[in-house]
Amino acid sequence: MNISQASEASGVSQRMVRHYEKIGVIPAAARRESGYRDYSDGDVHRLRFIAHARDLGFPIEEIRSLLELWEDRGRSSADVKALALARAEDLGRKAEALERMKATLVDLAKRCHGDDRPDCPIISSLAEHR
Repeated sequence: MNISQASEASGVSQRMVRHYEKIGVIPAAARRESGYRDYSDGDVHRLRFIAHARDLGFPIEEIRSLLELWEDRGRSSADVKALALARAEDLGRKAEALERMKATLVDLAKRCHGDDRPDCPIISSLAEHR
């Protein structure tokens, strides 16, 4: 299938398919006589794997590791579990940071009159930091 079909079947944009190929996350696609890329069902399956891993917050280097583990039938599931738990812990830290930012913004917005006066605790707070 061509890149457009592979993109549609995998849910990965054509630009990202080319990018993943360029950085070696997926192998270079076979080429037709015309020079166009030709993707197999296996390539599409690999792209879906990558897309799902990205949706779960894994960065490219960890996706490389997951792909290696996926292809290694002698892998230890403990290795996969360790990667998943580390990613979940990192996402938890990020979620806590986002909650703190949200709480700060809500608090600042509550203290702002939101009227025609120039007085604004939001602007004051931003100007005070750093």
